[in-house]
Amino acid sequence: MTRHIRSIKALIALGAGAAAVSACASVAPTAVPAAYLETSPLDLNAIDVEKRTEFLEVAIDAYASELSSSDRARIQAFVSGYTKRGHGPLVLSLPQTSSNPQLAVSAVAEARAIAWDMGVEYDELSGAAHGMGSPVSEPMILAYQSYEAIAPHCPPKSTVDFSNIDSNNQLPTLGCSVRTNLAAMIVDPGDLLGNRPLDGSDMARREVILEKFRAGETTASERAAQESGSVSSAVQ
Repeated sequence: MTRHIRSIKALIALGAGAAAVSACASVAPTAVPAAYLETSPLDLNAIDVEKRTEFLEVAIDAYASELSSSDRARIQAFVSGYTKRGHGPLVLSLPQTSSNPQLAVSAVAEARAIAWDMGVEYDELSGAAHGMGSPVSEPMILAYQSYEAIAPHCPPKSTVDFSNIDSNNQLPTLGCSVRTNLAAMIVDPGDLLGNRPLDGSDMARREVILEKFRAGETTASERAAQESGSVSSAVQ
């Protein structure tokens, strides 16, 4: 009988101790912030995208009959930037006030021809006018919209306590360098906004690969001899 009473007391004491431990665990402070469970390192070091307007001003010479070769080269370089990262129309603005109105009109026409030769469709060009009532001769202006990638701010490694092992959380610098490099390398930051439509899939090529897979053949493209990755015998 004594043993039975002692067993009941031991069970009661054990249950009370377990309840106390569980209660402490439920209210104990934690080093895991809520953001750790809701986001990823890439979310914490996101790349921002800002819209900007690119301008090119081409002065209209009062005594010239055509654009100079340097002005044509500047227009070509500007249009090349538009074809790579431009969004929306390429605007060609005619000066309403000019010391050489005939050259101003022909300059806009030549800029349009240069853009056409470089692959810009006519429906991608937009005409405009500016400088009405200006007291000085205005230049021809070309403009388009583009996007700029803004890299995240990476805190210096010297400010990070790498010896802090209070939790298994990622460090605030994790992924920041990767995002910074990506912001510097991406050709068109507008792609980060998902504005560019995807090209259609090649259904014919898909059927070829599927038939080879069904026949047990390799689906890799054949390589020519000059495409081999083997080391040349000259260095062996």
